[in-house]
Amino acid sequence: MTQPGLSGFPGFVSPDAPTESDLYRCIHCGLCLSACPTYLQLGVETESPRGRLALMKAVNEGRIGISSRVVSHWELCLQCRACEAVCPSGVPYGWLMENTRAQVFKQGKRSAKLASVSRLFLEAALPHPRRMRFGAHLLRFYQRWGIQRLVRMSRLLKLLPGHLSLFESKLPAIGNRLFGPSKTIIPAVGEKTRTVGLLSGCVMPLVQGATMDAAVRVLTRNGCDVAVPMGQGCCGALNAHSGDLETARDMARQNIDVFLAAGVERVVVASAGCSAAMKEYPELLGNDEDYREKAARLSRLTVDITEFLASIPWETPEGRVNRRITYQDPCHLAHAQGITRQPRAILNSIPGLELVEMEQAGVCCGGAGIYSTVQEEMSTRILASKLTNIAATGAEQVVTANPGCMIQIDPGLRDLGLSGGICHVVDILDEAYRAEPN
Repeated sequence: MTQPGLSGFPGFVSPDAPTESDLYRCIHCGLCLSACPTYLQLGVETESPRGRLALMKAVNEGRIGISSRVVSHWELCLQCRACEAVCPSGVPYGWLMENTRAQVFKQGKRSAKLASVSRLFLEAALPHPRRMRFGAHLLRFYQRWGIQRLVRMSRLLKLLPGHLSLFESKLPAIGNRLFGPSKTIIPAVGEKTRTVGLLSGCVMPLVQGATMDAAVRVLTRNGCDVAVPMGQGCCGALNAHSGDLETARDMARQNIDVFLAAGVERVVVASAGCSAAMKEYPELLGNDEDYREKAARLSRLTVDITEFLASIPWETPEGRVNRRITYQDPCHLAHAQGITRQPRAILNSIPGLELVEMEQAGVCCGGAGIYSTVQEEMSTRILASKLTNIAATGAEQVVTANPGCMIQIDPGLRDLGLSGGICHVVDILDEAYRAEPN
């Protein structure tokens, strides 16, 4: 990396430093500005991809240090990667931001709020499936037996540090059905054409277990034996986004070992953020001699569920779903993976379903993992814009393909009075299959 400048600032320190070949690919054209959610909200150069890259280069060249002010601009980034989709120079902005945040993480320069939420959730919970499941049972008890309502009515939350009370306010509702790995392979309905592995993951099986069940039914309906291998866990995306690349690598290695040992033809993922992360394991583990080739193999096997169904192709349902809907593009499906046509094709194949496109369907909803907790004000502003665009469609229901989008948007839809709420593409496809006459 570049040597320190005259100012004496140390710059980035290897390993896990942004590479100069990537940093200096930006040609300052400004096409990223109109794609960036934070720039659209604020119109400030430092809250755009180009501005954040300029700060990275200034640190790399030793002109400035990694100060709290500099870090605040990097932390306000959602890492939605919309800038990558429009960049004519192919700047790998997502990977640059992860490496930059890794530098911040290693130097202990993260904001107090991000550090606290990371310790509480990203480090103490996500890497440990048993803790996550146990916590889900406790949280469901807390929510179902009126304890949460009483706590929120009392002054107890005010006694906690602000970021902890905010974290409590953002807790998603735990579903009636918890999904999880199994030793049993779920057989195809009718003739088997292939065997696939399904990522269970971390949050989705606890919050949207019914959607995971729908994913299994859709896959088996389309000729797949479905394995949900034991021993798998979180994909590591949120840890990587926060700069904790070593924990993310440990999680990646675990999933690589489990799914390669399962002997499946494809690894199907129902969470857009997870499928993007798993496809990028080769970048994450590029310096790991033991896992570099294994990571590439798993990456080639990994497909988002909408991508997979479109490649089969899927069985067109005959059952009607008479409903007006709009589709929200998950950032890591549309921008990181370039998958926009397949979910719409599936939705348009369902009889009775009217798909109305919203304005800026590909602009982030403001969820972005833990972003809504650590950047509440900006997250709320971005969500408000999204809700305005949803309301303009007159849709009865919103459809997406990522659990984080569902968690972020659903409360806002209740405030709008949209009784249909939000669901996953596989939820509505499964509904159409089940509506067919026997």
